[in-house]
Amino acid sequence: MMSLLPKQLARRLDDPHVRRLWQLTLGCCLVGIVAGFGAAAFNLMLDASREGFLGFLANYRPPSPGYEKNPFDFGTWVTDPGIVRWALLLVPALGGLISGLIVFTLAPEAEGDGTNAAIEAYHYHDGAVRPRVPLIKAIASAITIGAGGSAGREGPIAQIGSGFGSGLASILKMPPADRRVLMAAGMAAGVGAIFRAPLAGALYSAEVMYRKTDFEHEVLGPAFISSIVAYSVYGALFGFHPLFITPDYVFDAPMTLVPYLMLAGIVAVGAMLYVRFFYGVRHIMFHRFRRMPNHVKPMIGGLATGIVGFFLPEALATGYGVVQVCFESGVDALPDLSAMPSAAGLANLLPEGASTVLVTGLLLALIALGKICTTAFTVGSGGSGGVFGPAVAIGGSLGAATGLLCVYLFPNMPISPGAFALVGMAGFFAGAANTPVSTIVMVSEMTGNYNLLVPSMLVCLIAFALCRRFSLYELQLDSRLEAPTKLGGMANAILRGLTVEQALAVKGGGPASVVTIKADTALSEIVERYASSTQGCFPIVDAKDRLTGVIEANHIRRVVTETGMGELIIAHDIEVPAATVTPGDSLLAAVNEMVKFDRADLVVVDPNDDRRVVGALSRGDVVLAYNRLFSAASTPSA
Repeated sequence: MMSLLPKQLARRLDDPHVRRLWQLTLGCCLVGIVAGFGAAAFNLMLDASREGFLGFLANYRPPSPGYEKNPFDFGTWVTDPGIVRWALLLVPALGGLISGLIVFTLAPEAEGDGTNAAIEAYHYHDGAVRPRVPLIKAIASAITIGAGGSAGREGPIAQIGSGFGSGLASILKMPPADRRVLMAAGMAAGVGAIFRAPLAGALYSAEVMYRKTDFEHEVLGPAFISSIVAYSVYGALFGFHPLFITPDYVFDAPMTLVPYLMLAGIVAVGAMLYVRFFYGVRHIMFHRFRRMPNHVKPMIGGLATGIVGFFLPEALATGYGVVQVCFESGVDALPDLSAMPSAAGLANLLPEGASTVLVTGLLLALIALGKICTTAFTVGSGGSGGVFGPAVAIGGSLGAATGLLCVYLFPNMPISPGAFALVGMAGFFAGAANTPVSTIVMVSEMTGNYNLLVPSMLVCLIAFALCRRFSLYELQLDSRLEAPTKLGGMANAILRGLTVEQALAVKGGGPASVVTIKADTALSEIVERYASSTQGCFPIVDAKDRLTGVIEANHIRRVVTETGMGELIIAHDIEVPAATVTPGDSLLAAVNEMVKFDRADLVVVDPNDDRRVVGALSRGDVVLAYNRLFSAASTPSA
């Protein structure tokens, strides 16, 4: 028995399915390693760019989330400790110009949000991504975000990671199906690493492909592997801790679900506005201004971003620092935004003696509105960056502002604005991107807080339901039923479940309706029958009605032009062997027979007597049965 074990193992390892599994697993591990180091390199590039553009040129250093601290310090060229406001006006335009020149010259597919590009590559290009895209995307995004552009890291790292996966699959000469899987695994690895959310990264790569509650199931396993490896690499370099530092929020008062319902409505409206404004700007830039070179459009978007940032610096860059301030205020305390650059200016505009709640709530609402505008200007104009990061800041700001309002409306309830900020982050992006499951997990992992899962689930699902007609990712498909890569497999599965007998029943065919022709029938009579019948082929039978062959329409057309031959040619002279199926055969088997014998029509015979004709089946009959029976099966009953 032991002597046979090596041979059995060798045979098992030689199995093509086992080899494919091992190849895919090793590929996912390699993608995870590269994506982990790639995420670390991109993060450092982003920190250096932000310190150079915003820090050195504008003397503005946005607050960082949680444990993240910028390792670079280039000082500043001015002696005044204040923000150089005119630099905030121009620096985003400078970053947009540099980014636009790089992207639209070298890799136009790297413009805008990278997640849309990854979705497109997965569904329509068999997961193929040009090798240069990851590098171009990393450089352009670091410049765009570092210069103050309102964009996030998820889009760039999704495209960077997917590019790594696609490139590795091409090197290994993997089939298109495996290349798509590795591409999605690379996306999961990048997102899971840079957001310190390995589980969410894997779920996100499978969920973001579709607008409805559907998952790309085949990528989940590989995505888990690559995300775990990438997170481990990234954590070894930067530490294993969540992105944000949060207090120990808890959900222990069911009555607070009422104000959370209010939050769900507010973030849903905000998500709709975010999507509509984003694509409105994009439509203007790329449809109305078609004659303008694409290379300069990100500069114009950057200038518009700078105008907003001149008055509201908090609306620039990722905006994570604002959310972190809301968390640092404690469980019961109000968010302390007094150190924010715009806080004093807003307080001066309000009547003297305005409450802290009013000033803080208005500032948070303004930041959310400003981020909606600056993100649309930055990414919608073709600037390179993601839309998840700004959505986190917008949702967190709206959530904290709603929490302050609920503290005023429900004074007897244990409401924490910081907790509302956390739940708002999840609800806003779940509605805007139609990814409720992965977003709930993502925010929980980013904050290290799983105690608010109940209100997060409620808010996310309501926001998702209200925003079904909107999506930040326009290339999402509704469901797997619409995926081009699934159509062949689904058609095979459906045809395998339908029988020839069902197809004959749909068209009303059977022994009584099939037209057969005797072997000695003259050509002239065959032509008359052909002209008066819709049947595509005519089974030829002998005197005992036993099948001998078949005549198809093309056989008749080939000889019908011969003059004076009507009585000389009989059916037996032009018949060919019949391709047959039985009523119990599947339509998939029938289609395979049509392909095998290059026939458009098949003769249906008795399963117990292959020479007794019971019907005729054409390609049109297969299509008709497929459409009718599939439609009937997919229509919900009353």
